[in-house]
Amino acid sequence: MKKYLYPTFIVIVLVIGFILGNSLSEKVNAQKVVIRNGQLYITQTSKPDQLIDLISKYYVETVDIDSITDEAMTELVQKLDPHSSYIPKKDLEMVNSELSSSFSGVGVQFNIQSDTVRVVAVIAGGPCEGVGVLAGDAIVEVNDSAFTGKKINNEKVMHTLRGEKGTVVRLGIKRTGEDEILHFTVTRGDIPVHSVDAKFIIESKGNKEKIGFVRVNKFGENTYDEFMNALSFLKSRGATSYIVDLRENSGGFMQEAIKMANEFLDLGDMIVYAEGKGYPRTESRANGSGRFKKVPLVVLVDDFSASASEIFSGAMQDNDRATIIGRRTFGKGLVQQQIPFEDGSAVRLTVARYYIPSGRCIQKPYTLGDRSDYDNDFLERYEHGEFFSADSIHYKDTTLYFTKNGRRVYGGGGIMPDIFVGRDTTLYTKYFNRVANRAYTYQFAFQYTNAHRKELEKYKDWLSLEKHLKKANWLPEFVRFCEEKEVKPVPEEIEISQPLIERLVNAYIVRDMLGDEGFFPLFERDDQTTKRAVEYLINGK
Repeated sequence: MKKYLYPTFIVIVLVIGFILGNSLSEKVNAQKVVIRNGQLYITQTSKPDQLIDLISKYYVETVDIDSITDEAMTELVQKLDPHSSYIPKKDLEMVNSELSSSFSGVGVQFNIQSDTVRVVAVIAGGPCEGVGVLAGDAIVEVNDSAFTGKKINNEKVMHTLRGEKGTVVRLGIKRTGEDEILHFTVTRGDIPVHSVDAKFIIESKGNKEKIGFVRVNKFGENTYDEFMNALSFLKSRGATSYIVDLRENSGGFMQEAIKMANEFLDLGDMIVYAEGKGYPRTESRANGSGRFKKVPLVVLVDDFSASASEIFSGAMQDNDRATIIGRRTFGKGLVQQQIPFEDGSAVRLTVARYYIPSGRCIQKPYTLGDRSDYDNDFLERYEHGEFFSADSIHYKDTTLYFTKNGRRVYGGGGIMPDIFVGRDTTLYTKYFNRVANRAYTYQFAFQYTNAHRKELEKYKDWLSLEKHLKKANWLPEFVRFCEEKEVKPVPEEIEISQPLIERLVNAYIVRDMLGDEGFFPLFERDDQTTKRAVEYLINGK
């Protein structure tokens, strides 16, 4: 009996001790602040918890603890690197939806003009299309309340129109030609979020081989699938070489970039590796299953290409697999892990750094807690002339690295292109800067489209629509439009910038009528970086 009673006794004692320990722990944790002899004493908790508990229990006035906590968390995380961030509960859904494959809403693209929400396009198959909302409509009421005025902004519109799938919103629409406000009851549904803006065969004189062009705007949940569908589409139409446009692509999910890179690399080629203090080194290598390992490839990048964009372009460059054309990329090589809190908020905490195959760290230099220098990096690049000349690039790290075939490359932040294409400002004038920076080119294009929609609907492709617009002679009307907005015409400057103005406005009108599939072929045809890429591929290098 002793043989069995002693172990049983030990187990019972341990269980009782565990229960008592938990009970005591809960009591201690619940009582963070106590009063002894008229003095406040704080139990063993973190300082932020202690302070918030003090304010909640003893501050002279009632305050919004949740709001104070969010502000304190934001301030605390800002003392770290520039890419760690705290996301309050109210913002988390919208932040996550930026990289998700879909979100719930009414299904319109919009802009705000004269304090009024204007429908630019109705998403095919979306809820608004089903009830009869049209491009050009103005949303002036939501749920029978006025929805216009200076307080209307993009964030408020998105918060109002998005919502849980199956919920209902009532829209009041002002439509051209209708005296009364039209009302539509819309049931929110899933709205797809696309990563690939456009895919098309580039029209180029003297080009015997067909060049496929794919523009990727971010790396979201479905980017790899969309990208492969685009490549398959272009291949079926005869594409034998490809341009992947990652300009203004700020990144997203690393895994999507890795899967894309795998399609172009040989078995065993390094794609990227990451490591940090509490993050063991992890490597990603090509598995040899890629379907486009031998096709000629160019990748376009610019100052706003960041993170996952830099992983893809860096893997292509360091493995000597593609030619990178454009300007030096942003320089974001920090790994963020999103960690949720019980209240529905989250923190995106930097846990490691990315390194591309040559050993270069993508991340540009920064100082903990000091974001001013980091945010002013673009200004420094501009002042050094880097946007215009490769000779003006200032390397902060002169360490020499080597690609797979032994080419020399440098670190110090970002990916330096193999072929540099600076910004072309020969057609820029003060007049153009005023009308473009104030978005008057965009606003006029929408107004013109809305006024001539029935006429423009006759043209089903961008080439025929552009041909019509060239004959339309809308430039005098545009100048009057800008003059009404207090931008005085300067004839000699308008003459210099006319090609730029016409390119922008025609492209915006085409987008309003035909979407991005019409906009990008027209816009990229005259883009200097794209033209350089086409020239490079045609020359057979």
